[in-house]
Amino acid sequence: MKKKLDQIVIECIKGDIASQKDMEAVVNAANAELNIGGGVAGAIHRGAGPKLEKECRKFAPIAPGEAVITRAYDLPNEYVIHCLGPVYGLDSPEDKLLGDCYRNALKIAEENQIHSIAFPAVSTGAFGYPIEEATTVVFKTIQELVPKLKNVEVVRFVLHSEKDLGIYIEALNQLYK
Repeated sequence: MKKKLDQIVIECIKGDIASQKDMEAVVNAANAELNIGGGVAGAIHRGAGPKLEKECRKFAPIAPGEAVITRAYDLPNEYVIHCLGPVYGLDSPEDKLLGDCYRNALKIAEENQIHSIAFPAVSTGAFGYPIEEATTVVFKTIQELVPKLKNVEVVRFVLHSEKDLGIYIEALNQLYK
């Protein structure tokens, strides 16, 4: 599904975040040490190869809400923007920290003149953020940032399941009628 907001295309698809060949940057739902992990972090690191983990060492650790950028190495993208999302029920305020992930990733994209960026559903896997609540935070943050984006032209949300895709599409339709 695609919607155009101002001059920005917002897309929601089901897929693999590490296989977004037409995106300049992909976002890694990282752990604090920026190491290979499970879920998104595992897929990104496996796709990028060992040079990614080596580059990440100089940025670690990062705090919830923070983002850093690296090269993408063997991934089909130029960059990986690593964000540490909040652990639901542990890091607070969860909504502000989750919004900061998206805010900081898009700020980095703007600073690096990145035109297309793909996000996973940050914090909704092992970090336990309920998908419905997270999606509300994501789209409110995107709605706030779209008018300020000058370089970013495409923001894609890559969801792992049909259920999550449905929740994102419904939220996008509600916010941008």
